[in-house]
Amino acid sequence: MRYVDQLPLATREERHVTIPMRDGVQLSARIWRPVSSDQEPVPAILEYIPYRKNDLTSTRDAIHHPYIAGHGYACVRVDIRGTGESGGVLRDEYLEQEQQDAEEILAWLAEQPWCDGTTGMMGISWGAFAALQVAARRPPSLGAIVIASFTDDRYADDMHYLGGAMLSDNLAEAGTMFAYATCPPDPRIVGNHWRDMWHERLDAAEPWILDWLRHPRRDGYWRHASLSEEYSALRCPVLASSGWADGYSNAVTRLLRHVDVPRKGLIGPWSHKLPHLGEPGPAIGYLQEVVRWWDHWLKGVDNGVMDGPMLQAWMQESVPPSTSYEERPGRWVGEPGWPSPHVREETHLLRGNSLVPAAVHGDEARGGADGVRADGRAAEDRPAEVRPSGSRPAEGRAGENHPSKGLSAEGRVHTVQSPLSVGQFAGKWASYNAPPDLPYDQREEDGGSLVFTSDPLARTTEILGSPRVELEVESSEPVAQIAVRLSDVAPDGRATRVTYGVLNLTHRDSDDSPEPLEPGRRYRVRVPLNGVAQSFPAGHRVRLSLSTSYWPLVWPAPRPSMLSVHEEGSALVLPVRPLDEPDEVSGSPFGEPEGCAPPAVTRLTEPEQQWTVTRSLVDYRSALDIVKDQGLQRYEENGIEVGLRACERYTSTADDFTSPSGRTAWTMRFRREGWDVRIETSTVLTSDGDDFLVDATLDGYEDGRRTFSRTWNERIPRDHA
Repeated sequence: MRYVDQLPLATREERHVTIPMRDGVQLSARIWRPVSSDQEPVPAILEYIPYRKNDLTSTRDAIHHPYIAGHGYACVRVDIRGTGESGGVLRDEYLEQEQQDAEEILAWLAEQPWCDGTTGMMGISWGAFAALQVAARRPPSLGAIVIASFTDDRYADDMHYLGGAMLSDNLAEAGTMFAYATCPPDPRIVGNHWRDMWHERLDAAEPWILDWLRHPRRDGYWRHASLSEEYSALRCPVLASSGWADGYSNAVTRLLRHVDVPRKGLIGPWSHKLPHLGEPGPAIGYLQEVVRWWDHWLKGVDNGVMDGPMLQAWMQESVPPSTSYEERPGRWVGEPGWPSPHVREETHLLRGNSLVPAAVHGDEARGGADGVRADGRAAEDRPAEVRPSGSRPAEGRAGENHPSKGLSAEGRVHTVQSPLSVGQFAGKWASYNAPPDLPYDQREEDGGSLVFTSDPLARTTEILGSPRVELEVESSEPVAQIAVRLSDVAPDGRATRVTYGVLNLTHRDSDDSPEPLEPGRRYRVRVPLNGVAQSFPAGHRVRLSLSTSYWPLVWPAPRPSMLSVHEEGSALVLPVRPLDEPDEVSGSPFGEPEGCAPPAVTRLTEPEQQWTVTRSLVDYRSALDIVKDQGLQRYEENGIEVGLRACERYTSTADDFTSPSGRTAWTMRFRREGWDVRIETSTVLTSDGDDFLVDATLDGYEDGRRTFSRTWNERIPRDHA
């Protein structure tokens, strides 16, 4: 990162500006704008998130907002209602109230004397969700948006559910917001009524996971604010980005495919980071691209920002398995549109222990690289086929491949019943690259899986898009799931996971109306894998691994199931980008990352990061422990000292599918002389065959004395989960 101290325009900062809402609540904003905007109004750019502008995001905010402001914009960072120094309470994510507030903020900005009446929105994660959701409401001043690490489908492509199966990040994110939504405002900013504001938040608090568990199907709760319900609602230009290591790697290409507005897409090797801070690297000069976007769409500058490919993606080279990377080697490739004419589908049949190339699909398959909906079903909505069983589920070990001769698939059946240990090296659904949280060597995972491996590749093969697997399956249980992994296997045997997908088989036809399986009946299902760009070198092998559990990344089915996979009708379909297709870009199309220097932060205690897998051979108890402790640090510009410690623990015993347990616990502390507040939260999730059980606590402390305490004990039906 190159820090820039000379910008085209001198700027001023207003650290706390209140914006009135029509119901009387005051929202808190931090504003950076050119000094000259008093005489020469400029467009306003809104970032709207719940993560505390006065401390926890102040370092990050200070890198990009003053930079953009120095190029001729008023950058406005607003704490969502009920967070930071904003009034009210935050009860859940992406509620109607939140979006109404955003529309009022934009209207207020457009009326300010230093604003020319034009606005934009930008952000990553929640901020990107907010920008996309508000843009679909078409506020009159909003001219364009810039979004990173987002989704257009809140049910099928967020941290809650994947293929109808519940992600453990459903618990982790609920724990995060249980803490953030109950933090106090800063007395130095809001004055003596800070305590009343804080206790209003504590009194209103509920563990968000309760609502998230009560909606295991795609219903109105998730349809609200999902652009995928009506892509035509978006009418303003959008610059969209994400990273292959992020959980949101699918939305960029889906957005490019479905919206009919000026649009550009960018996908790097990054985890859940803004591209100028991208990890794994290389990070890029993203803020320069953002300024060019605003200049063109908000100021009318003819700067060629729409020239070149619609999508630029980082084609990742092969790397050994690791839980973190500083850099991912590769190159940029460009696509003139999406679906791309440079990508074609190639089918590999499941035969014996092998992946066997079939005929390459021709022009009719072009553009199929992400030809699945976010809900995991085919774009053409083909329902799963149910047919009489050709054979009952065979007895077998986890991952047993029945031998097969030649290419004939008739009557060939493979069975798998995976142990709960499959998934311990899966990493995080959305990598943050801190602590190291990417998937490790897949060989141990493959020991409990059904595995199909290609012959060594005669030439380098590259893929770009979303692979998918077509399967003919039977299940011994009415509720079952399948996890599908695609790996790059080096000549020495090490296996690096490239991408994966999961399907709750009761959701095979519909996320709206899941239906139990009939044991012994044969179903045709399709499992999409997350989008990726990956190069498989000559001499390496491609591996497909199937398992019936993927814990703790995915919460297991109620009971272990024996899954029978029929070779007939089963195949892996890869979105291949042939090497002779043009890259559409040359070298690095982006400049060096740059931004403004962040303010000083003094570390008072050491941080701690852990990602530890343990397994007892006495009681067969396995555990994954995650610690993210940033230590206590002082923000020198305002003197506030903040500590944040988050712990996650996921346990199970042997192959007891009623034993999985997840716990997330947060401690957040805020202090300066004469003021010391601490929040402690804990959420424990367990399950039996019928229900999820949630046990949660919230405690608030002032000057070391507990002043608030509440406990929740809830039971929620699993409903095909």
